[in-house]
Parts: sequence; C-alpha cells; structure tokens
Amino acid sequence: MNELQTIEKQKNTPAVSDEMLQKALALGMTEDEYRRVLDILGREPSATELAMYSVEWSEHCGYPRSRSLLKLLPKEGHYASVAGADTGGIEIEPGLFIVFKMESHNHPSQVEPKQGAATGIGGIVRDIFTVGARPIANLNSLRFGNIDDPEHGQLARYLFAGVVEGISWYGNSIGVPTVAGEVGFNPSFRGNCLVGAMSVGVVDKDSIASGAASGPGNAVMYFGNATGRDGIGGCSILASHEMTDLAARPTVQVGDPFAEKCLIEACLEALKTGAIVSMKDMGAAGLTCTTCEQAAAGDVGMDIDLDQVPLREAGMEAFEIMMSESQERMLAVVEAGREAEVAAIFRRWGAHARVLGRVRADGILRVSHGGEVVAEMTASSLADAPLYHLPAEEPAYLQELHNFDFKTIAVPANASEVLLRLLAAPNIASKEWVYRQYDHSVQVNTALIPGDGDAAVLRIRESKSGKGIAVKSDCNSRYCYLDPFEGARLAIAECARNLICVGGEPAGVTDCLCFGNPEKPDRFWQFKRAIEGIVEACQYFKMPVVSGNVSLYNETPESVIHPSPLIGMVGVLENVEQHTGMGFQTAGDLIVLAGQTHDELGGSEYMATIHGLEVGRPPHLDLKRELAVQKFVLAAIRSGLVKSAHDCSDGGLAVALAESSIVGGIGAKVELPDTVEAQANIRLDSLLFGETQSRVVLSCSPENWPRLQEIAHAAHVPVSFLGSVGGDRLVVQDIRAQVLRPLVDVPLAQATSAYRDSIRNLMEQ
Repeated sequence: MNELQTIEKQKNTPAVSDEMLQKALALGMTEDEYRRVLDILGREPSATELAMYSVEWSEHCGYPRSRSLLKLLPKEGHYASVAGADTGGIEIEPGLFIVFKMESHNHPSQVEPKQGAATGIGGIVRDIFTVGARPIANLNSLRFGNIDDPEHGQLARYLFAGVVEGISWYGNSIGVPTVAGEVGFNPSFRGNCLVGAMSVGVVDKDSIASGAASGPGNAVMYFGNATGRDGIGGCSILASHEMTDLAARPTVQVGDPFAEKCLIEACLEALKTGAIVSMKDMGAAGLTCTTCEQAAAGDVGMDIDLDQVPLREAGMEAFEIMMSESQERMLAVVEAGREAEVAAIFRRWGAHARVLGRVRADGILRVSHGGEVVAEMTASSLADAPLYHLPAEEPAYLQELHNFDFKTIAVPANASEVLLRLLAAPNIASKEWVYRQYDHSVQVNTALIPGDGDAAVLRIRESKSGKGIAVKSDCNSRYCYLDPFEGARLAIAECARNLICVGGEPAGVTDCLCFGNPEKPDRFWQFKRAIEGIVEACQYFKMPVVSGNVSLYNETPESVIHPSPLIGMVGVLENVEQHTGMGFQTAGDLIVLAGQTHDELGGSEYMATIHGLEVGRPPHLDLKRELAVQKFVLAAIRSGLVKSAHDCSDGGLAVALAESSIVGGIGAKVELPDTVEAQANIRLDSLLFGETQSRVVLSCSPENWPRLQEIAHAAHVPVSFLGSVGGDRLVVQDIRAQVLRPLVDVPLAQATSAYRDSIRNLMEQ
C-alpha cells in the first residue's frame, strides 16, 4: 500500500498505532508529540510526514525547550539592528549593514571532527549569503578535553586536530578569511567537544533578501549540489539527544567547499536580478526546513515534486529526500516567468537549478513522489514546534564549591615558575598552532591579524566614511560552571572589552548557547540563568542580540559539558586605521593599569592549573565600573594616546603583562601593587594571577601620561603607573616590602618559548 492510500484510508480516524509510535520514538519524538501530530492531521501520519515533523520539531530546529527563554534577549541597542530569517546584523552607517551569526556543530564534530567542523563552516557561511550579504570573515569558538591528559589526551588531540583541519580546509577553500576565535580545554568536554562557527558579512540595506515566501504561482527552485543520504536525521537524532556512542556516524554531512564557493557567487548574482522573492539555506532538516519555514513566514503553502530533486544516490525514498542534510544546497522562491533566467546563472557556476513546484495561497505544504502525494499538512503546523516550560533547580554541587576556603591554599614560593607554567597551559598558551593553519588575509581586508590584538580588525570597503569593524568570540566555561548567570555576564563583558582594546565600539551580539540535557532540572537551571545573565549585560551595554543558536544535550552518560554560552560580537571603528594591538612597542614607554585589582581567585586558571581546583565564585562584574573602563580606554585610543591595550583575563595581571611583552618582543619592569591603597593587603597570588574584571593594561609615551590621567579622572576610572617597557626580561617587583624584592623575574626568551611552543609540542606527540 503506498503512502497516498495510507493517508486516505486512515483519514479522520486518529489512532495510536504501536508500529508508528515506535517509529516516532526512534526518530527522537516523544509520545505526546506523536499524539499532537495525530490531532493536527486527523489521521495517522505517513512515513514522510512523520519524518518531517520529527526533524522540524527537534530541539535543533524548533527550539521547543528553549524558545520561551530566547524571547527575553534584547533586540535593540545603540546601533540599529535588522533580523532576517537566518541571521541578523547592525547598521554601521546609513544603509550599510554588517550581518553575523554563530552556530554550533558539536555532535557531528565529536563523531567525525574534520567533516563535522567543515560542514559547520559551510552552514554558517550560507546563513550569511542567504540574506544577500557577501561573507567577509569567519571566527570560531572551540572546546575539547585536556590535550595534556595522560589518559584521555590522545582522543582530545585527535578531535582538536580534526576540527582545526576541517575549519582550515573548508574556510581556506571558499576564500573567506578566518580572523579570530578562542579555544578552551577542560575534562568536561571529553565526550562532547564544542564547535561554534561564526561568520560575518556586509550588505546594503536595499539588497537584504527575504526569507518569507510569497506570490501564489511563483516557482519554488532548488539550487546547488545533488541530494544524498548524508546527514539524514542529524538535527533530530544526533543533535537533539545525549551522545551515547558513535553509531550516529552516517548522520554526519559531507562538505564540498569548492561547490560552496560557486554557490556563494551564483546566489549573490541571482539576488541582484531581483527575481528572487525569498531564499533559505538547506541546513538542518534540509528540504523540510526550507519549504515549511519559508511558506509559514509568508503565510502561504507550496506544492513540491520530489521527482525533480537532483539525487546522487539511487533509490532514495521520499522521507530520506525530505530529511537529508546534504550540503551546499539552497531553496528559493523565484518570480514566475523568470525561472530560466535564474537557472542560467546557477548552471554557469556549475550548480543544479531545478523547479520543484509552485507557491500555493492556502498555506498547505503538499509533497509528491513518484506521482503520489506522500505528505500534506499546513506549513505552519510544521514550523510551529511544541513549546515546553521545564523545571529548573540549582545544581547540588554549587554550594560546596562556593564555600571553598582559599586560606587553605598556600601562596607559591616561586611566582616566576608559576607564571611559566601558566603561559604554557593550553588555555592560555598561544594558539599559533591553530591560526597558522587558517588563511586570515584572503580578501585583503584584515587590518589586525590573529595574535596581534585582543580582537581582529577588518576594513569595510563598502564604507563611505572609512569605518572598520572589530570581531571577537569569547566565553569562560569554568566561570559559567561556577555561576552561569555571572559567567554569561562576564562573557559579554570580556568580549566587549576585547573589542574596546583594539579600538572598536561594541555594537551587536550573536550567541551559541551550549548546555547539557535540558530535561534535567539542574541543566535547565544553568541554561535559564545564563540567558538571564546575557539579557542583563546586553541591556546595560545597550547591545542587541541579532542572531544565535542553541545546542543542548551536550552530555554523555559519563559527563556533561561545563555550561558554555559562547558569545560572538562585532564592534565599530570610526576610523579603521586607528586600531591598537596588544604588544608593547618602544623602550621607555610607560605601562599603565586601568581598573583596580581585588582579592579574587575563584574560577581562575591559576587555581585550575597550579592547584587542580575549579572552586569558588567567578570574579564579580560591576557593570557600571566595566562600562566606565571601556569608555575610558576607547576614548584614549581614539585620542591617539596609547600604543597598546590588552585586557586582563585568564591568568590575571602577570599573564597580561607577559603576553604584551611576548607579542611586542620587548621586556618590561613593573612594580606591584599599584597606588590604590585598598590593594595593600591582597595576597600575592591574587595580585599576580587573580582574574579581577574591568582591567586593561595600557602602554603610552611618557608625554601622554598626564593627558591620560585627565581622561581617566573625568571617567571616574582609577589608573595606575606600573612601570616601563624595555630590556629582555619581565620583572615584577613588590613595593609593599621596605626593600624592593622581585616577585617575578623571567627572561623574555624563556617566557616566549613557554607561551609559543606549548600547544605545538603537545600536538606533535
């Protein structure tokens, strides 16, 4: 009996068939969701319909367990924002928008790291050019188990190497530079690595493409690669449930970056004709997503004939075609009568271009295969996933960790040795091994390259006023483990501080929210509190969250990831040439600290690396103080008063000073604590390695110091003279003793070797 006959026979007789229920459960649905499908259809679903509901209602596509909280994220800020079907952005000058988005490809990358990461890059880039923007930069946020772990390090290194290879292979091939990112290592990510891929594009306001289908009778057209069986069920089976084993390997997509490059150019060229009414990337849920979401957004329907879909495998069934997540494919609505004009563009670029059907006026999505109807439902019923309100409960572990007594930790006798160990720690050490594999100069827009500053700086050729942008991604997962609310606020603040340090004004946010199983109340509490933290910080800084992604179920029976609200951010430089790096430059320059140090060791890299402990509370964030420091530093950079700027984060002040010396290739001599009297009783390890927020290390010419103090005083920001640039050593002295004594005295060459060689040496094991 074919699917059409099954539909007709069972119409108006909804009943729970155990066979179909088991199929629904196998596809990742719940029994309640299956019953809801029965209520919607008034009959038992066909195999194709069941597959379509399972993927579109999955957490990865429909966000049923997270959608209610995502509505809290602010959408307005200092800069005007725009939200599209697949991404959003900010207006940096009249009529010119920067669009950007971050998405996860975690589960596929754990199963097959190279292809998982590569197709993550392909998917996020398609989200950018789907709205008519030219992709100009990629970034990434990555998490792995400890690569120096004697027992599990080999697996972590395999995943790390494969993910970096996938990012470089795909990104380099499509001609989009990978300009910034961050990498973290922790045992919690051993069973679930995180791969957050971010892309940035530029588009004129009048060229922004729609994601809402319209115009009954208009053509529904398929562009790009042929469809295969790769990726089937990836969003519902692999990405919306806990990882239990590697049996899901067939659901990982396979990428073709050279096809993507052609698709970029063909889509942008076709959009310029004005014949494209709407367009969407066939990513998660493939044809199911692109048909129902475009139709629902425009309150229309579609007739789709699967016999017209170009296939690369024989004998594919209808449900396989609708679920496939084969890469480098798009679905568009094209004005009736202009199909041949548009198809000619894609064929010239070597891509398929097929008419699959037409837009309907009645809101019905009807899918045919072999001359028979295999699915028929309202598009809105697919696009409107169920909404769950889950219980939240504070994790039991927090109270004990928060009550840790730091007095039980002895102050280290040899701070120089501690500094060298921190500089070599994978979370702090130079990521040159990573970014040297990426092409960060293609398109010739990169003004500040990886490793030279706290963020990347890009020229925007389309700007009429010489503006540029700064881009960065950030998150301290350990902070979020110890306090997800404070950790999320800190992620926003540090990302913004990084943009400030290169001369960019923070303007807009994208997020990639990676957490464990939301059906466990303690995991959902982490998710809820992190979103509340993002909301508070973004509202205070007046930044919109223009796009994002949720990745839940990042856990195995053995472990759950540290909650990781990965943050991507874009800032605006009024003059792209007026940017600042992090390296000290000239002997005799003064070293200055903006901000004040407190006795805070909780959640620090020092505690984790030196003492093997993740305890305490993360450093407290005073939003008012943070904003004041950011405004002061930005004003100082725009006034041309500073030569370098580098924020204090992982490893604290000592590591920040060392990094500025290493990048600049010149030593420094400083005296601590600074002149703020309240810091006189801070323990030495807090003073050197504590991670108090809202601090930036600056360097300036001696003649600019008085003016810098004036600006700081007007901004109500404490600034302190620390020392001077010069020599071939990093020396930190304690002025609290009657006689100056060195706390740290390390040859710059030794510090540089520890910092730059660590990850490379580990990866060559």
